[in-house]
Amino acid sequence: MHIIELDRRAVAESVRVVARVGAGDLDRPTPCAQWTLGDLLAHMTAQHRGFAAAARGTGADPRAWEVLPLGDDPVAAYTAAADDVVAAFAGPGVADARFALPEFSTEVTFRGVRAVGFHFLDYVVHTWDVARSLGVHPALPPELVTAALPIAEAVPDGPGRAQPGAPFAPRLSIVEGATDLDRLLALVGRAP
Repeated sequence: MHIIELDRRAVAESVRVVARVGAGDLDRPTPCAQWTLGDLLAHMTAQHRGFAAAARGTGADPRAWEVLPLGDDPVAAYTAAADDVVAAFAGPGVADARFALPEFSTEVTFRGVRAVGFHFLDYVVHTWDVARSLGVHPALPPELVTAALPIAEAVPDGPGRAQPGAPFAPRLSIVEGATDLDRLLALVGRAP
């Protein structure tokens, strides 16, 4: 399955889980250090907008990545941004386009297929984050988790992951008999 289709499915799963968020849930803690669920949704919404801009050739503009207030209906704001990134990734030539992703590097651009892979990994993990915050079990399709594993394995580990603002925490030990989801979460520093 192509990475753009995998990403579309991961984003659809995230929308399904985010749809369960109520106004009283926004202050809940998340697996993301120091973020409430409202903070996480604002981050996820901004990332969708930034990646959509990158797919359209305008990702170098820092304003595309700004975390903005979600307004009176955070679920609708998130869903609109999710729809936007899916539409942007479905555009012609996206897999081979060059994406400016200033959060990763301001000096190089990334081939579309690789950039979509970054986004895909994030939305498999963030779907789990939101579900965990809500106390529900995400029904992540096994093929999405399996496809995300090699991307997570390729993310460098090291001291940079312990810095404020790092996208992932340092890797955790993977216990014997761990499921693919548990392995994936440990690779990105989440405790299953």
